Amino acid sequence: MRFALSTEQRELAASVHALLSGTDVPAVSRSWAAGDPGPGLDLLGRLAKIGVAELADLPVELVVVFEELGRHAVPGPLIESYAVAPALGIPGLATVALPPHVPYALDADVATPYVVDGDAVCRAETGALLTSVDPARRLFEVRPGEWVGTAGDVLDAGVLCQAAQLVGLGRGLLDQASEYVTQRRQFGRPVGEFQAVKHHLANVLVALEFARPLVHAAAVTGETRDISAARVAAADAAYLAARVALQVHGAIGYTREHAMSWSLLKVRALRSAWGTQTWHRRQVLTSLRSR
Repeated sequence: MRFALSTEQRELAASVHALLSGTDVPAVSRSWAAGDPGPGLDLLGRLAKIGVAELADLPVELVVVFEELGRHAVPGPLIESYAVAPALGIPGLATVALPPHVPYALDADVATPYVVDGDAVCRAETGALLTSVDPARRLFEVRPGEWVGTAGDVLDAGVLCQAAQLVGLGRGLLDQASEYVTQRRQFGRPVGEFQAVKHHLANVLVALEFARPLVHAAAVTGETRDISAARVAAADAAYLAARVALQVHGAIGYTREHAMSWSLLKVRALRSAWGTQTWHRRQVLTSLRSR
């Protein structure tokens, strides 16, 4: 399959990137993690003004947007509000739990929480706030409440956007690592001039360049097998990017004060969200065996 973004899709990505580049997203993440959603809600409102919230029926455009959202490590119930809730006919800022793969509701104190119980969509009654490796992912226990409708299979929509988000996170980490190795010096030279460092960064770039077309192709086909395969590749590539970025930065990259830490922690959290790597690999294998 040959796939290239259209002019309009590239312009959409550029618009989202420009908006996020002009925003102190790490500061937004710190506020969100501290329970102050004001700056985050303001950012989501500005994203809505450029049409991001209207893309639920356009999977390729949605993937383009989520790659940029991941690249800048934007917090909030993005997958739930922009992909899953619209597929369920739920308007506005919402969060959705889909047990067993998505057992908790993200940011349920900010967004209206729902839970999919079998084929029923219910308003969620929230319980305890749980901790996450990513402090900007605030997870709440939920149980089904008032029935509001019936659900089709919406897990794929969430997984597809998560795969795009992971590719974006990997790109953002690679960008930060590449910039840093031109500034950090050892033995009188930028560390980016050392062959070993170049090899590590090149490996990340190759992994991301293999994962990205898989995500785009999955957006076109909409097949569960393709979406799971894209998710596996995207998660592996993002995790490699996180490891290399941390390695070239050293311990400073993991401190809360460093902007990169929010991307690192988000990769770690998302890699096991919306189904494990093992489960998605099994999805692909089962599909291939049934052909």
